Amino acid sequence: MRLELEKRPERSTLMALLSPVIAITLTLVTGAVLFAALGQNPAVALYMFFIDPLTASWSLQELVVKATPLILIGVGLAVCFLSNTWNIGAEGQFTAGALAGSMLPILLPGFESFLTLPLMLLMGIAGGMLWGGIPAFLKVRFGTNEILTSLMLVYISQLLLDWLVRGPWRDPEGFNFPESRVFSDAATLPALADGRMHVGAIFAVIAVLALSVVLLKTLKGFEIRVLGQAPRAGRFAGFSRNKIIVFAFLLSGGLAGLAGISEVSGSVNQLTPVISPGYGFTAIIVAFLGRLNPIGIFLSGFLLALSYLGGEAAQVTLGISDKTTRVFQGLLLFYVLACDTLILYRIRFTRPGVSAKGA
Repeated sequence: MRLELEKRPERSTLMALLSPVIAITLTLVTGAVLFAALGQNPAVALYMFFIDPLTASWSLQELVVKATPLILIGVGLAVCFLSNTWNIGAEGQFTAGALAGSMLPILLPGFESFLTLPLMLLMGIAGGMLWGGIPAFLKVRFGTNEILTSLMLVYISQLLLDWLVRGPWRDPEGFNFPESRVFSDAATLPALADGRMHVGAIFAVIAVLALSVVLLKTLKGFEIRVLGQAPRAGRFAGFSRNKIIVFAFLLSGGLAGLAGISEVSGSVNQLTPVISPGYGFTAIIVAFLGRLNPIGIFLSGFLLALSYLGGEAAQVTLGISDKTTRVFQGLLLFYVLACDTLILYRIRFTRPGVSAKGA
């Protein structure tokens, strides 16, 4: 006997809506088993992960801070995935945006005016678009696999960041630590409250609303969905597959770059060898958990941000490894994809040499 996947004649709308709920529930159940195996009380551990971070005002602000880059990157990735374009390198575009936007306060520290911050944001967006445009160009011009090229560029941007903060961009007054000079007030995103929450959160809300309109109410959104779901029909309609690939990569890269410079300017205020805990990769989970819908991504961004905060709280309080957060995120992605697969296909047991229809 062997297992085969047989395509269902119709997709269940109800199950499509319940899929994220089922995936989250299965993740929590599996997490409870994992904590029990580690010798922890599952109820206490899950409370530390998902409830305790919501009980203090400062942690609620941190939740917004961590959700902001996830949402910005996630809505951009949704455009790629809806058009059947696989941008897996948002982490690299995030880093490229941070590097490009940080050039101004690092190389020209004396330039302090009302133009400093807008120019930094524009440079960050341009840096992300440039980094996203590389796999798009290679895909359109040479037919290369965008999954591999975008992913490999992640490591190039991270190594470039590491080299810069340890070499040319290292703070001359930083006692030889691998970090850039601290940004001036003119190069720092304004705070929204007493804490680390900054106006980058507003950028995330604007991106969600704007892409909701683009995807649901414009011809470009219709073009994206048609080429993603029925490429042949899109070609008959006169839609250009190559133009959508370039558009999707530039848009997602620009938003990832905006997330990068917003994180550096609003939360860190300088460049260090590590500026992201993996936002670009986690945003892939955010996009799929949100059903590639900007509003859904907005909500799932907070859930994944909660996993970061909960992981830090559990690490300090319970002595659990910081890798537990990655395990939770991996489990969530696995269950989301598994649920989506079972919505589209049913499992059939067949005998070797016998088709599924004849079984």
